[in-house]
This record gives sequence, C-alpha cells and structure tokens, in this order.
Amino acid sequence: MILELLQIVLPVFLVIGAGYIAVALKAFSSSAVDGLMAFTQGFAIPCLLFLNIMRLDLATVFDWRLLVSFYAGTFISFSLGIVGARKLFKRRPGGGVVIGFAAMFSNSVLLGLPITERAFGTEALAGNFAIISIHAPLLYLVGITMIEASRSDGRGLTGTATTVTKAMFKNTLMIGLALGFAVNLSGFSLPSTIISATEMVARAGLPAALFGLGGILTRYSFRANIGEAGFITSIKLMIHPAIAYTMCVFVFDLPIELTRSAVITASMAPGVNAYVFANMYSRAKGASASAVLAGTFASVFSVSFWIWVLA
Repeated sequence: MILELLQIVLPVFLVIGAGYIAVALKAFSSSAVDGLMAFTQGFAIPCLLFLNIMRLDLATVFDWRLLVSFYAGTFISFSLGIVGARKLFKRRPGGGVVIGFAAMFSNSVLLGLPITERAFGTEALAGNFAIISIHAPLLYLVGITMIEASRSDGRGLTGTATTVTKAMFKNTLMIGLALGFAVNLSGFSLPSTIISATEMVARAGLPAALFGLGGILTRYSFRANIGEAGFITSIKLMIHPAIAYTMCVFVFDLPIELTRSAVITASMAPGVNAYVFANMYSRAKGASASAVLAGTFASVFSVSFWIWVLA
C-alpha cells in the first residue's frame, strides 16, 4: 500500500524536485523560472481552467454541500491562523491576518489537480474545478477585507472594494475562469480549431508549472521562521482536510468523488499566493515564504495519508 501511494504522489514531487535542483545547481536560471511561471500562470493554466469550466455540468458539480464542506474548513483554518499568530507568536493584527491567509490558501491548481488526477483519474477532477472556480476570488476578498479592517491606515470600504476588484481583474486565472463560465452558460460553441489550439497550450501548463514551482522554492528559507511555518503547515495539511473529511462523510454523506475533491484540495500545501499576499502588505513575509516551502515538502507525507484514508 505504501509503495502504491508513493507511485501516485512521488512523480509530482519529483518534477518539483527537478526544478529545485536545476535552479540550485544553476543549470536553469532564475530568470528562466520567472519566464516559465509567467507562461504557465499567465497563459497555460488559464487555458486549462477555461476548458474545464466550459465543459463542466454546473448543475451537477456545484453541490452546495461540497462547497460548504471545503470552505468551512478554510475559514476555520483562517481563524485558527489569526488567533495562533496573535496569541502564540505575538503578531500585530495585520501580520495575524497574513498568517491566517497562509493557513487557509490551498495550492489547489499546481498541486491539487495533478495529485487528484494521478490518484483517482481525470473523471475525479470535476469537484476540484468547482472548488477552484471560487477559491482565489473568495479568499482574496476575505483576506484583503480583513487586513484593511485591521490596519490603522486601512483604505476604508471604497478603497478596499477597489483593491479587491483590481486584484481580481489583473489575475489571468480569474479571467480564464470567467471566460469558461461565460461560454458554459451561454451555450455558445467555439470552433474546433480554437479548442484544439487551447488544449495544446493547456497540456503544457501543469508539468511546466510544477518544474517552475521547484525553482521558485529555492528562493525561500524557513530557518528563521520555523515555528510559524510549522504552525501554518500543521493547520493546512491536517486540520483543514480533517474538517473537510468530517463534513463530507459524517455531516453531508457526499458521494466519494466529491469527498475526494474536497479533502485532497484541502490537504494541499499553502500556495505561492500566500507569499504574494504577504508581499502585498509587507507583513509576515518570512513566515509565509517558509510555510510555502515547508508545506510543499511535508505534503509528500500528508497527501499520502489522505489518499490512503480516501481509498
């Protein structure tokens, strides 16, 4: 059983490790990593999200019980992160929100999609895409609103709304999702040549992004923030998926396909967006970067555990 789990999980992390080693040994330049990530996050992954949202059976996949199961754990993790940052690590309010953001933000695309696909097949991804479709917009909305409210120099309601709106419309992943919904709901059929070209770009997205993620991780160190990184990682890798599992299985008795999507996505390490958010406000940047690094490597074991539970 352990060997089977490793065969599912390890290839994903080997690609990340290859990117890490290539950059660490200077066989792949840091600027090349930036270009690779610009391509994957700016073009390839938005194409992937567009295609999958366009093809989703929205009435079937957007089960409110799935979303409640996943996001209940998300916001409990956010609250635990804030309380722990304030009480245990004596962070100021803004820093507490940033720690909470890292504790709730799953790497749902770069890690969640390939791991779910390898573990349970392509047909298991529908629930993942339903979660992803509101993940970044909702979490950025909550995070930005909370940190603006906690800052003495906060922008106020109008300024906060403007900041949230700009963040959404500048994000190419959000654009890909929005276009996918537009085509899906309109019933409009795109020419097959356009679909084929989009599929070609989309297929390059996840492998290239995993390699690039490995390169990005060389820039982070968790030595100085090991306590906070461990705190964030524990919430993200164990508490969040445990809540999602409890809600799916014992509260709502969801079908196993949707349960797998919720729990596996919840068990993902903090995404790079956790550091992006910290950098936006210059709060807890070291802790957020450390959590991304520590969480990504620790998730080799935690994800294997949750796949075993779901199997």
